[in-house]
Amino acid sequence: MTLRSLDPSAFWIYLAEQPLFFLAITLAAYLVGDRIAAATGRHPLANPVLIAILLVGTALLVSGTSHARYFEGARFVHVLLGPATVALALPIWRNRALIARHWRAIGAALGIGALVGIGSTLILARLLGLSGATLASLAPKSVTAAIAMGIAEQVGGTPPLTAVLVIATGILGAVMVTPLMNLLRIRDYAARGFAVGIAAHGIGTARALQVNEKAGAYAALGMALNGLVTAILVPLLLFLFR
Repeated sequence: MTLRSLDPSAFWIYLAEQPLFFLAITLAAYLVGDRIAAATGRHPLANPVLIAILLVGTALLVSGTSHARYFEGARFVHVLLGPATVALALPIWRNRALIARHWRAIGAALGIGALVGIGSTLILARLLGLSGATLASLAPKSVTAAIAMGIAEQVGGTPPLTAVLVIATGILGAVMVTPLMNLLRIRDYAARGFAVGIAAHGIGTARALQVNEKAGAYAALGMALNGLVTAILVPLLLFLFR
């Protein structure tokens, strides 16, 4: 049977059988999202990751494709999370002189940010009656996915649920950071970047890089350091909440 003789639904099935098809769909969706974001002047609401998720999700729903089938092709992106996590050491190394010079301010902001991020999540979850694996899945939501999923697995959480929460947190942070910082009249791009790096990991850092190079550098530093601190704090705080 040739491709010309296939109806649209059969053509989709044929393409879905190709190992790299869903990887191509994912990359294409992000490129479309990035074009839309650029066309809006990088408006906070036009987040490329959010747009890509909506496009891919719509395609999967319309075609009736399961997440498991999609992941078979898109898993190559997932594999890159490991090297990307290791690469977080680079901003720490590049900014080692800055860390040494301002270690008190950086340490205080990092400690308060990590504690508030984890603690407020656990308190709210407990007030809502959540417990057990859900608490463990929620706790590391503010760090990059590869680290968060590893933490969740070690403390009895559900890594796939953690991944969803991480993405939601990152998108929310990326959307809110610019208007929130403007509302609070925080003009220092170092402070703005470091805050979003701690609160909204990679997606927030990508947004910071679009706004200002200095903000992006500090966001990368905050994201990397927060990953380390969160891995230490989550087991301790979960022990107190259980």
